[in-house]
Amino acid sequence: MNHRETTPVDEPADVHVGHIKTYAAGVPAVAVALRRGIEQMGTVRTARTLAKLNQRNGFDCPGCAWPETPGHRKHAEFCENGAKAVAEEATRRVVTPEFFAAHPLDDLRTRSGYWLSQQGRLTHPMYLAPGDTHYRPVSWDEANHIIADELRAMDHPDQAVFYTSGRTSNEAAFVYQLFARSLGTNNMPDCSNMCHESSGTALTEAIGIGKGSVSVPDLETADLIIVAGQNPGTNHPRMLSTLEKAKRGGAHIVAINPLPEAGLMRFKDPQRPSGVVGDGVRLADDFLQIRIGGDMALFRGICRMLLDDENESPGTVFDHDFLRDRCAGVQSYLDLLGAVDIDEILAATGLDHATIRDLATRVARSQRVVLCWAMGLTQQRHGVATIAEGVNMLLLRGMIGKPGAGVCPVRGHSNVQGDRTMGIYEKMPETFLAALDAEFGIASPRAHGHDTVAAIDAMVRGEVRVFMAMGGNFVAAAPDTRVTEQALGRCRLTVQVSTKLNESHLATGTAALILPSLGRTDKDIVDGVAQQVSVEDSMSVVHLSRGSLTPSSPLLHSEVGIVCDLATATFGTDHPVDWTAMARDYDVIRDHISRVIPGFTDFNTRVRAKDGFVLPHPPRDSREFATGTGRANLAAHPLRWVPVPEGRLILQTLRSHDQYNTTVYGHDDRYRGIKGNRRVIMVHPDDIAAHGLTAGDHVDIVSEFAGPDGPEERRVTDFEVVAYDTPRGNAAGYYPETNPLVPLHLVAEESNTPVSKAVVIRLERTANAPD
Repeated sequence: MNHRETTPVDEPADVHVGHIKTYAAGVPAVAVALRRGIEQMGTVRTARTLAKLNQRNGFDCPGCAWPETPGHRKHAEFCENGAKAVAEEATRRVVTPEFFAAHPLDDLRTRSGYWLSQQGRLTHPMYLAPGDTHYRPVSWDEANHIIADELRAMDHPDQAVFYTSGRTSNEAAFVYQLFARSLGTNNMPDCSNMCHESSGTALTEAIGIGKGSVSVPDLETADLIIVAGQNPGTNHPRMLSTLEKAKRGGAHIVAINPLPEAGLMRFKDPQRPSGVVGDGVRLADDFLQIRIGGDMALFRGICRMLLDDENESPGTVFDHDFLRDRCAGVQSYLDLLGAVDIDEILAATGLDHATIRDLATRVARSQRVVLCWAMGLTQQRHGVATIAEGVNMLLLRGMIGKPGAGVCPVRGHSNVQGDRTMGIYEKMPETFLAALDAEFGIASPRAHGHDTVAAIDAMVRGEVRVFMAMGGNFVAAAPDTRVTEQALGRCRLTVQVSTKLNESHLATGTAALILPSLGRTDKDIVDGVAQQVSVEDSMSVVHLSRGSLTPSSPLLHSEVGIVCDLATATFGTDHPVDWTAMARDYDVIRDHISRVIPGFTDFNTRVRAKDGFVLPHPPRDSREFATGTGRANLAAHPLRWVPVPEGRLILQTLRSHDQYNTTVYGHDDRYRGIKGNRRVIMVHPDDIAAHGLTAGDHVDIVSEFAGPDGPEERRVTDFEVVAYDTPRGNAAGYYPETNPLVPLHLVAEESNTPVSKAVVIRLERTANAPD
């Protein structure tokens, strides 16, 4: 497979470094959102579309999964990046068969992901036949028969892999997993594998359910909110309004992150006068600039100090009733705390004793504590242990199943949590599979399938014949980009269900299909009847989403329709599942879901309530824990952290502000003051000097790691060095540009999540770099 070894031909070359922003949102955010909308949609379409975004009779944002405040939706219930996501999807630009006729695959491979996405919405099913140089249009019937023929030609069902992005609706996800299991495989990797799998693994072990336990009102009434490894100003901007309300209610907010992030410093709500002409609201009372990989050590150090305080004043710190009645593993964990070396904690975190002591005191004295986190914690080698340690801290204080307190993993994509609830998981429990079989008369496979890393491994070994992706941009999201591209190239057929062109359409199997789908903003009309889909937000609220725009092409099909039509082409009309009935009426799908998945009883009625409904969460609802012990489990993991090897740096990959997941909206990172190009590496000024470099130098970034047969390296070329406020020994770069540096087998223990936040690198001057 061809890969972009250097800067794509359409990328700008100059980097401009300006002032780092000290606040998020405000008037500039409104101006940018409106400008992007008008550029893509025009003035009238922008106004009509944004008026429907996140409203009860409108459509759910295709961006993040942050929920609305129950009963208190604003007229403008969206953020800058949500508006950008809508503008990208609702654009009037189109990619027609004429575009593909004019651009051979080799030409498209020289283009950046940004350029590809800016071409517009896909309008026709497109096919790349074996040996072809261009995609060509095909009918839907032809496309379905191409896929069905390949599936029927497999030696066994596990030669197929079905990937899912987080934007897929509940209904589409349910029929997609039903199709895969009807075929006979559990090979269902999804974007959770690469992002929040560590959260689900840790929380399931600790409290019996892999979801957060808090609601928006809990956050608004908390007196201490800890935000660790998360940048809400860019990744979940609507969260800032919730934090602002908590702040006005007296909450103390602590930000823990290797980089200072504007959104946690100060928030200017453009819907308040103070956000327009005033200074806004300072959110973070304390900023703990922790070293990459030091979060587990911080939580353990806090817990050790809580133990010391409890020993000095018995009965004043720990919630002994909760620990006695509801928890397991307490004494083993307390014994481990007694052996903690505070000097090691300081070395691992890079923080001083007084800072950690102050936070421990706040945790001890606060009555309602919420811990929020995102991929800064999950994408560590010890990500599961880190999250478990944070949960230990809350359990010692009885902060699970208590109003205003709990765990808050902030999911990064609109329905990624709902997809998992619907069965998009390679290891669904027997209770789910048995209920699915009873409902449909099929025999689901019981052997565990492939997650993302395992799926790429299987493709590398030539064990996958068909790869199908329901949305997303697998190549740009996955680690070890060159290996991932080569893996896809070993498949007989790759199928991408997409709204817009992206890099994954260029990393093809022997043959490839692009199937254009409706987006969240589009009307979905079946037999003259408008259909509605549902999504689950980050706090387990399920609600409807209704597109309102005329699709950009009459040939766009819904994701539900694409799956059901493919199933009919594959299995025929005598299959026990009535695929046609589900494709014609999504209420039929929801009725099936109500009988298969706990918590969805009377789904069709409850989802039509004003704000939808909340799924059950036993730890939150009744302090019941469906773990092996029947209790909340305190974990006693060995302490892990990330030392910096001599002459090396530890790299974390991250998003720019003008980006959502793998979709790049532009080349500027306004909040960090970096403009013009994304091929940069942010390094502390002292580290730049120590490595014999100066700001502005061009370098190759080389990652170093232990491979199965000895030391290995990965390299990306021609990145500009930018002086930035990072901890000494730490560096940062944007993904997906730095994804090639993350080796496939560098994964988190237990969750198998790629370790994108702790990559050992060295910097080498780029040969023939510009002056």
